[in-house]
Amino acid sequence: MAIISIWFLSFSKVVAQVNVQNTTCEMLTNPLGIDVQKPRLAWHIISKERNVMQTAYQVLFSSSLEKLNANNGDFWDSGKVNSAESIHVAYGGKALGSRVKVYWKVKVWTTAGQSDWSGNNYFSMGLLYYKDWPKGWIGFDRAFPWDNIKTDSRLSARYFRKEFQSSKTVKSATASIIGLGLYELFINGKKVGEDVLSPSPTDYTKNVKYNTYDVTSYIQNGKNAVGTILGNGRFFAMRQNEKPYKIKTFGYPKMLMNINIVYTDGTTANIDTDDSWKGTADGPIRTNNEYDGEEYDATKDMLGWNKIGFDDRHWAKAEFVQEPTGVIEAQMNENMRVMNTLKPISITKLSGSRYILDMGQNMVGWLQIKVKGLKGKQIKMRFAESLQENGELFTANLRNAKCTDLYTLKGGELETWEPTFAYRGFRYIELTGYTYQPSVNDFVGKMIYDNIKTVGTFETSDALTNQLFKNAWWGIAGNYKGIPIDCPQRNERMPWLGDRGAVAYGESFLFDNGRFYAKWLQDIRNSQKEDGAIPDVAPAFWRYYSDNMTWPGTMLLVTEMLYKQTGDVSAVRDNYPAMKKWLAYMQDRYMKDYILTKDSYGDWCMPPITIEFGRGKSADKKYPSELISTAYYYHFTQLMIQFGQTIGNEEDVKNYQVLGDKIKDAFNQKYYNHKGHYASNALTDNIIPLYFGMVPKDKVEDVFKNITYTVEVTNKGHLSNGLVGIQWLMRCLNDYGRPDLAYTIATQKTYPSWGYMVDNGATTIWELWNGSTADPKMNSQNHVMMLGDLLIWYYENLAGIKSENAAFKKIIMKPEMINDLSSINASYNSVYGTIKSNYTKTTKQFNWNVTVPPNTTALVYVPATSKNEVSEKLKSIKDLKFIKMENNRAIYEVGSGDYSFVVEKR
Repeated sequence: MAIISIWFLSFSKVVAQVNVQNTTCEMLTNPLGIDVQKPRLAWHIISKERNVMQTAYQVLFSSSLEKLNANNGDFWDSGKVNSAESIHVAYGGKALGSRVKVYWKVKVWTTAGQSDWSGNNYFSMGLLYYKDWPKGWIGFDRAFPWDNIKTDSRLSARYFRKEFQSSKTVKSATASIIGLGLYELFINGKKVGEDVLSPSPTDYTKNVKYNTYDVTSYIQNGKNAVGTILGNGRFFAMRQNEKPYKIKTFGYPKMLMNINIVYTDGTTANIDTDDSWKGTADGPIRTNNEYDGEEYDATKDMLGWNKIGFDDRHWAKAEFVQEPTGVIEAQMNENMRVMNTLKPISITKLSGSRYILDMGQNMVGWLQIKVKGLKGKQIKMRFAESLQENGELFTANLRNAKCTDLYTLKGGELETWEPTFAYRGFRYIELTGYTYQPSVNDFVGKMIYDNIKTVGTFETSDALTNQLFKNAWWGIAGNYKGIPIDCPQRNERMPWLGDRGAVAYGESFLFDNGRFYAKWLQDIRNSQKEDGAIPDVAPAFWRYYSDNMTWPGTMLLVTEMLYKQTGDVSAVRDNYPAMKKWLAYMQDRYMKDYILTKDSYGDWCMPPITIEFGRGKSADKKYPSELISTAYYYHFTQLMIQFGQTIGNEEDVKNYQVLGDKIKDAFNQKYYNHKGHYASNALTDNIIPLYFGMVPKDKVEDVFKNITYTVEVTNKGHLSNGLVGIQWLMRCLNDYGRPDLAYTIATQKTYPSWGYMVDNGATTIWELWNGSTADPKMNSQNHVMMLGDLLIWYYENLAGIKSENAAFKKIIMKPEMINDLSSINASYNSVYGTIKSNYTKTTKQFNWNVTVPPNTTALVYVPATSKNEVSEKLKSIKDLKFIKMENNRAIYEVGSGDYSFVVEKR
């Protein structure tokens, strides 16, 4: 019989200690230039005490830091509010106008005492009205003689500058900029901020995003100079004349900017874009193309172009240009930055003056080089994900993306360069043009993705599991580009909806991606047509409206994820009308006798039967499935029921309940085979209806037997799912009692499996299960779609960190006991704080350390056969609330704090 002890990691103190940290506004830290009229706040309660719950809060909003420090909430003083709410607490004061800066702080009352005021926080309002912006956009709406846009989409960067006078003492200065497609902003020669590849891409006919920067420290007394560089990005599209004409392009780069200066005497000045600016396209960035790369001619460097006193007599007068038709909006998601740097692990000489640089990791970003040579000498850098057997770059999977940077030396001293407006996915670089042997110390790989925090850690005793988690992190991070792109290397890089169905949910355990996906949901809404159709790619840079359930339906799955992980009701409220409209569109056109007759992709990219069977074959084949489309429609009715209940639309709830029941009945009548399986007994065809709750209760056991038989016998312990089925496989096996079988699949090293990718050198996740042998047309080596629900299973089932309701207010701590795993150490920084699950086990002892954040509770499932087996070393068992025994688990409800459970086996 096991004796279970619970060791507390800290003793209760006589005096409670509670403070408030990690304060956010609209889930951002001290954001500037927001356009939310009633911004929402959140905070973490920090305490070493146990069972800490918030009972009340008070928030002060002030017009100045001095007033805030004096506790003068002249904008709004909430007073003491008796509430446990510590997330999405909305501002309730007077209306806030353009450019207003607000200072705020919060204090809380808890069951363990009252906190002091938090640290001082702030946010500022953006330019809320059209009248606040300058009267004109500037740019050059044409190509120049050195550009070649008809065949290669080669367009040089545009440079603009203006000098201005600031003769008073500056109190504050704010720059609000829209630079399309991409921009770099400089004041007096210094780059403003750390962002790169800004702003986030949108369908610019629908909306354009502006960024706001505090530039107070950049303005000097007297003369000043402001300069910008405009890159092409997605605005001047990477392909202009490629057929078929599926590609959407928006025009030539352009910008709109206001610099608002407030002086200490109360007066203001505005520096606006107008035709007093000067511009040129004959600068050193000769071309910049996301697919093809960047060419930089240092012999054309314009030293001091962004400083005062530069001779711009030969520059042209900036031209007023046609503005994009999209609505101007504040960007409420983070921009990209250089988030990591890597040193190469080796450099190898090829024939001639060529070298291969190995970064040791498939990464996304660009390469910084240090080089010395004669003026006019060119260094060519070609990028690829892997090598051929002969050591040459493997570029066939890039399609027609050139993935090449070209740097022309100005000569003389050591030169350092990196691109500005082009990124790519790569591990290897072919270097050409060196007259000497370069060193690995001459290069730095700069990893670029959206400036969002990593919020999850995960480590186990199994090396393969750890490597897969690492590969997933690198793949997910690298494909965050203001939109969730499918791949970062070839001539695609598109925000396909189908790729992120359940994957977005898994990502949320690794990254604080709430604003990122809220922005993407807006992109999807903006791409919806008047009749309700939603595309397969959003923003609709490619015009694909193929009408199916699995790709557009990702809108519902991401909405569910956002609400479940962050508790943000606005995610449901904002997207509900579009989701409802789309479901009605699909029903009206394609539903016959409650079967949804339209599908496009089927179980996309299913693994070929053997690795040899798929050798050299293209995976770009569609196998439409009415079973999949109908099952998904049913699942979406169930989500709409949840959404309707969340926002109080009871009439829709009833309608979707009726419709869902009819779909389920029709589905079972058409597809259920009395041998205990659906349709042809394919793994996905059985997994989906079972996980979606469509299988009649008396048939569940039979269907699950067929699923396990397929995996264990037919597949010899392997999966056989494509993109659709893999999103539900691991959780289905786990929830129906076979976590061991899920683990077997997750740790296979032979084809098809995630481990097969690793054993074949993958450091990210492949697009295809047979990506090492498939036709190069479609075998990206950095795709996230085949992760499916693996990461969800890692956290919710292996580590046992799961939310019972929205936002982890009530946590389920229930790790699965896998025989081959001796330890797991996982953490997740939720909207309430950090949750930890760390266990080790031997044949004699099981140790489990658990952390529950303040203002939450947890149901902790402790292995035991009887309540009487549970004891505590430091306190009486009566101090823990026992709920019940269930499946050899003693379930306790615990409050916040650190706990250490010990099971000693005799």
